[in-house]
Amino acid sequence: MPETPVLYVLNGPNLNLLGEREPHIYGRETLADVQALCETAADGATVVFRQSNHEGELVDWIQEARTEAVALVINPAAYSHTSIALLDALKALTIPVVECHLSNPAAREEFRRHSYVSLAATGIVSGFGAHSYELAVKAALRLARERSASPAR
Repeated sequence: MPETPVLYVLNGPNLNLLGEREPHIYGRETLADVQALCETAADGATVVFRQSNHEGELVDWIQEARTEAVALVINPAAYSHTSIALLDALKALTIPVVECHLSNPAAREEFRRHSYVSLAATGIVSGFGAHSYELAVKAALRLARERSASPAR
């Protein structure tokens, strides 16, 4: 693992509206608040924190993470349920991938209960509001440390 590990935290559509959009579901924290929480949870690791409403841009960043990051946290938002493109990009990664959601999709509408992204995720954290990100960041970096400490197979 590099001296200063790099963690990508990618956020999908409409997450730029956090704090305004359906706060009874997603909470009152803004995306800037979530970024600060991630940076604190990363405990010295560099956090590349990005948000896009565009699927292709997210795919580009996932591909970039292949060579630039030790782990990836992704909240694909609505793309969880629709994007085979994100799934295919994530399947090309060899680093830990933690899927993250503010709400608990399993407790919501039926269409939200299936995530293509989950098929490529090492693990999933959901339902803890902004703290889902904190847990996801800690888990992703721990997995990356464990992988780097393991002898090559």
